[in-house]
Amino acid sequence: MIYSLEQLHYRQNSGLLYQMYRLRKKVFFDQLNWDIDVQGNLERDSYDELDPVYLMLADPKRGQVFASMRLMPTTGPTLLHDVFEDTMPDAAKLSAPAIWECTRFCVDEELDQRRTYLPHLPASSLLLLGLCEFGLKTGIQTIAANFDPAMRRIYHKAGCEVEVLGRSDVHGARPVCCGVFEVSNRIHRQMRDKLGLRSPVYAGAPSDKDLGREAA
Repeated sequence: MIYSLEQLHYRQNSGLLYQMYRLRKKVFFDQLNWDIDVQGNLERDSYDELDPVYLMLADPKRGQVFASMRLMPTTGPTLLHDVFEDTMPDAAKLSAPAIWECTRFCVDEELDQRRTYLPHLPASSLLLLGLCEFGLKTGIQTIAANFDPAMRRIYHKAGCEVEVLGRSDVHGARPVCCGVFEVSNRIHRQMRDKLGLRSPVYAGAPSDKDLGREAA
């Protein structure tokens, strides 16, 4: 299932957070060679100190995180405004309570081969559908993100729509695009039809039952 972790859930889900930070180091530092700071086997940055929301495709009982992303409101500090502002056209207004930024989208391709939850669907598609369902529940209307142009194929496969607002060629070997995604019931229906799903994939925060423990 897709789970969300907010600040009040961090302590009781420290194992899942550890798995997520380790996955981010594996993907962004080891595989993609991003110029980012790591702490041992973990990748964290200053934005992780601002109490973001994390979405995960996970098996909490086994402490396995197959895919994850970080979400932050655009009314506060974001990578989009602090680092990648040159990817946005001057006329773009991407700061509002209903617009949230998505960063650190990653999938553990090796571990994901052993996933038993909807194994026939890509982890990236499930995570994007969970993002749409999370947005509908929390009042988010737009997701803003920076991404490699090749990611558009992944978004299309999941059935979501992205509007590319701009791009920059100064952040590395590959261009960086800025795009926005609509969060709506229409898009939700479109994504579920594309993936052939009728049941929700977003389960909220991991519960005591998910974690294999009794409630206090």
